[in-house]
Formats: sequence, C-alpha cells, structure tokens
Amino acid sequence: MTIIIGIDPGSRLTGYGIIEKDGTKLRFIDAGTIRTESQEIPERLKRIFAGVDRIVRFHQPTEAAVEQVFMAQNPDSALKLGQARGAAIAALVNLDLKVAEYTARQIKQSVVGYGAADKEQVQMMVMKLLNLSVKPQADAADALAAAICHAHASGSLNKLAVLNALGGGMARGRGRGVRRR
Repeated sequence: MTIIIGIDPGSRLTGYGIIEKDGTKLRFIDAGTIRTESQEIPERLKRIFAGVDRIVRFHQPTEAAVEQVFMAQNPDSALKLGQARGAAIAALVNLDLKVAEYTARQIKQSVVGYGAADKEQVQMMVMKLLNLSVKPQADAADALAAAICHAHASGSLNKLAVLNALGGGMARGRGRGVRRR
C-alpha cells in the first residue's frame, strides 16, 4: 500500500490531493487548496511551504508528484509559478519525500486519455476514478490527477523493473516489440 500526495502549484492557490494505491486500486484520502491571500510573494511562499509541510506530516505520504511549470506568455506569472512550485518541492524534500515531476500533458493523458483535456474533463475523470460523489475544486482535482498519474506511472515502472530482472525486457527500437535473448 502506497500513499501518494499530488501537488498542483500556484502562487495564489496550490492544490493538493492525497490518494492510497493498493495494487491496482486507488482510494481517495483528502484534497484541498492552500490559499495564499498575501500580496507579498515571500509571505505566499512561506504559506505554501508551511501548508505542504503540515499536510505531509498529517497524512504521512510515501511518494509525491508535482506538476511541472509550463512556459506562460507572461514571464512574471511563470516566475511566480516557479517560485510556488519550488516552495512546495522544498517542503516535500525537507520531509524526505522523493518527488516525481510530470507535465500537465502527461497528467491529463494519464487521467483523461487526452493530453489537451480541459479542467472540467479532468475533474469529471478524477471523480470517476476515485468514486467521488462531489466534484473537487479545480486545483484540488489537478493535484489528485497528478497523484493518479504517478500511481499509474509507478505501477508501469515496477512492472518494467520486474520484467527486466527476469530477463524479459523488450529490445530498444521503434516499437518493434522484439524480445531480447
């Protein structure tokens, strides 16, 4: 059994979502947002760090997934998003969690099956995959989606590691699927 925290960083709202993975089964534990109401970026970063720290100490996740920063058209917005992301990652690694990073496209592809899905589609699929009766807030749904993406990715990586350990890995190439001997 693995407990995964997903983080959707933002300078004003940072989403978090926590799930449990038991084999192929996923179970919702908690989700929400860390709100930073200050106008000053140092105070916002302090709140993000403290909020992530508090949540991790309470739920004791064993793995973490964080959405990577995409290049925005506004450099100031991209910088603030990167700083928020850094505060969240610092809180996670400060508590000895290994952090996996995924692009928004990877997360959407993993959860919705379409890398350009909109927020509404992500929310609906998160509800379905975690059997939720209430639609989570958009930032919390994105964080849950990051955790689900990591659960899927880590499961695939574990299967590959077992196959490779057994000598049954696939040869590298352009999708040839040729077994090594």
